[in-house]
Amino acid sequence: MNSESKGMWLGFVGVAVFSLTLPFTRIAVAELNPAFVAFGRAVVAAVCSIGMLWHLKAPRPTMLQLRGLLITALGVVVGFPLFSSIAMHDVPASHGAVVLGVLPLATALFGALRFGERPSTGFWIAALIGSAIVIAFALRQGGGSFHLADLALFAAVVAAAMGYAEGGRLSQSMGGQQVIGWALVLSLPVLLPLSVWLGWRYGVNASPQAWLAFSYVSLFSMFIGFFFWYKGLALGGIARVGQVQLLQPFMTLVGAALIVGETLDASNLLFATAVIAVVAIGRRMAIRR
Repeated sequence: MNSESKGMWLGFVGVAVFSLTLPFTRIAVAELNPAFVAFGRAVVAAVCSIGMLWHLKAPRPTMLQLRGLLITALGVVVGFPLFSSIAMHDVPASHGAVVLGVLPLATALFGALRFGERPSTGFWIAALIGSAIVIAFALRQGGGSFHLADLALFAAVVAAAMGYAEGGRLSQSMGGQQVIGWALVLSLPVLLPLSVWLGWRYGVNASPQAWLAFSYVSLFSMFIGFFFWYKGLALGGIARVGQVQLLQPFMTLVGAALIVGETLDASNLLFATAVIAVVAIGRRMAIRR
């Protein structure tokens, strides 16, 4: 198996982990403050990262790496969790899943602009078609219009794409574990006092179900999933592996149906089939790195 194929498979595992983020976030924010869920999960993951980095005897980041880590943290440790948690307070996970379907295009765009990847015209056409499909699905689900929470979801897309692209690039020299680990640790001095204040201000009384959901987004969505995802981006390229994210909305739809009990109908499967076909086509298009 070549590096690109390994990258695609690792990216798929990461996407599978991330696909359950919205359903579990939906459960958590039903009883806990959305900002507390967003920042608190990063605090839990940061504590785990301290132990991991110590075990790996990870060297301190260089000044150049530090800049990239701060951008990564701003995107995937702060931005995406905050905006997605706010959105999940108002709209179903299934709605959020399809709106976030534009994430592969955004990730490819950040990779191209920031790091000089040059996807071919065919790749961009495939990415645009795939994104158009999921946007059409979102509009269909929303009765022809977007919810106000969609603004938060679009902001989450921008934040995640920025963090994915920057972190994927850093993983080529640092490794995926160290990238997310250092990004979390660097965020800890700010997010820890914020989480404590939010917990004191809004309370932390919640059911075991809500805390179980919080545990998933803390340990898997915010920590373990990135090991696979950033390694995949480093091996296979940001633009190409990022296409795997087109599968995430439909994996999330299944997760929302099983975990939250949201409706999954036959039309969802038709859209999923269309997106999978586009991913297969985009995978064959040339990308200059």
